[in-house]
Order: sequence, then structure tokens, then C-alpha cells
Amino acid sequence: MHTAIPEGYKSLLSIYDTQKAISLLKRLFEDRLAALLNLYRVSAPLFVEESSGLNDNLNGYERPVSFDILRSEHRAQVVQSLAKWKRVALKRYGFFPGKGLYTDMDAIRRDEDVLDNLHSVYVDQWDWEKIILPENRNLDYLKLTVMDIVTAICDTQDTMQAIYPQLQQLGKLDRRVSFVTSQELEDRWPELTPKERENAWVREHKTTFIIGIGGKLRSGKPHDGRAPDYDDWDLNGDILFWDDVLDCAMEISSMGIRVDPESMDRQLTLAGCDERRALPYHRALLKGELPLTIGGGIGQSRVSMLLLGKAHIGEVQASIWDEDTVKVCEEAGIILL
Repeated sequence: MHTAIPEGYKSLLSIYDTQKAISLLKRLFEDRLAALLNLYRVSAPLFVEESSGLNDNLNGYERPVSFDILRSEHRAQVVQSLAKWKRVALKRYGFFPGKGLYTDMDAIRRDEDVLDNLHSVYVDQWDWEKIILPENRNLDYLKLTVMDIVTAICDTQDTMQAIYPQLQQLGKLDRRVSFVTSQELEDRWPELTPKERENAWVREHKTTFIIGIGGKLRSGKPHDGRAPDYDDWDLNGDILFWDDVLDCAMEISSMGIRVDPESMDRQLTLAGCDERRALPYHRALLKGELPLTIGGGIGQSRVSMLLLGKAHIGEVQASIWDEDTVKVCEEAGIILL
């Protein structure tokens, strides 16, 4: 998929009102999410030390942006996500089970191979993490957390539509969550790609959580890539909503119950990443020195797109675009921020 603007598309808000709405939307959502999940806001790093093992390698092929520091012997990397950092922070800050943190995460995905309506080299998301008890490491707890996040998004939409009546043209997001496993999707549509399966399912089930991302399915291929050292591949997933503007499924959040020593030991071997065991973060986790957690990332720009009815992510975030994207948007009368 490359940039394509729906025929007849027109923004429901002016550029300035869009900026005001984004600011309000983010404050509303943060407050609602924090209340539902018992989260406290913290500050987070833009970069981490390269040798710490705290940065995420995502699907394994993305190159982090790295640089040397003049007055230090250390080499730093711009974070690709904060999944590992958050878990260490929860321990350092003295958090306890049932309590968690959230923060703004900004990243650069230099190896994003497709720039389109939903994908940019700039990533902005709410990263959150919460300490849980051993008995919480199950699908029921995961599902309850997913429903809380969906509630926070839908409550935010209700308030935004009350303040900006023109947004009511978008209709309401479905608060009912459909839970389906990635294996069930493959069994039903083995001839389709994972993204095509997502569209086929979410078209009929407007709010969906797909369970089981990262591990190989019976076909021998995973539904999607996921690093082996933060999510438990059996207890994770993606939240997707159907976007009527773009007529496709939009992934809003990647999240899950995090690995414990046993699941990380298994997944490192399955992923061929045993060399990571020597990194400080991995050593601590394998020794059981880090708390059990659940966490994830929620795309700020994508939530803004969904609730404000935008057709391109460049309408709600400032980034750099290829010539084709700029041309298509200009022809459609869309001003990229």
C-alpha cells in the first residue's frame, strides 16, 4: 500500500483546529488511560547506551539511529521503543503490583520500507508498563486490560465529538472487542497474507484484538514479527479498529504480558538470539531480578487519525516524506504538517 487519498476526502477540521484538537485529545486520553490502568506519568529517555541491551530490535532488521557522545566514551542509540527500559524503571522507582507508568515515546524508524497513509519514519506513542502478580500472567487478565484501553479510546472519542460536533459524522467506534488468535486467522484464510487476514476479520469485527504475535504458526511463519525478549508470544497481541475513512484495519496498539525468565529463555533460543543472554538487561531478567509486567505502546498519531477522521498520518504529525507522498497529498489539497 502506498499513499492514496480516498476520493472526495476533506478534513473535518481546519489546520489550526486540528492542532488544538490533537492537544486536547492527547490530554483526555492520557488522563483516562492512567485512571483505568492505575498509571503514573514519568519522563523517559530519547536514547539509551548501545551496550545496555535496553533498546528494542523490533522485527530484527531495523537499524537504530546511533551516535557517539563527545564528552563520553559511550555510544548511544535513539530508542526504537521503551519496552525494556520501562521494566527496569518500574523496579528503580519502587513501583508495586497493580501500579504502573506511562510516558511519551518518540522514535526514528529509518528502515521503514513503505511510507504511506499509516506509516512514517517518525513514531510517537504512549508507552506504558504495569507490574503484575504471577497469577495475572494469563489471557483473562490480558483481555481485561485490552478492554480498558478500548474504553479509554472510546471515552475520548465521546468527549471530542461533544466539543467538535463535526466529528460526529465519523460515527462511534465499537466498544465491543472481538478476540481472535493469529492461528485462527491463518486457519480461516490460509491463502491470504497476514494484513489481508486482518482486513477480512476487522471489516466484520470493528474492534479486534489479535492474540499471539511473534511465534511461528502452523504454516511455519509468524503472523508478524515481535522481538523475543519483551512480549510473551503466547500472551500478547495487537489492538485494531476499522477505519471507515481509509476503509482498512488500523493497528492502534502492540502490547502484551512480558516475558518471564522461562519464556524469554525459550524465545531467545527459538529466535536464534542466544547471544543476548550476556547483555545486562537480559542477565537480570533471566535471574528473576526484574518485576513481572504487562505493557505496550499506543500510537499517538494513529489515535489522532482515527478520532479526527484524517486520511494521512502527515496531517497529525510532522515528518519527512518522499516526493510521491507530497505530490499525492498536494493534489488532494492536504497540507502535511
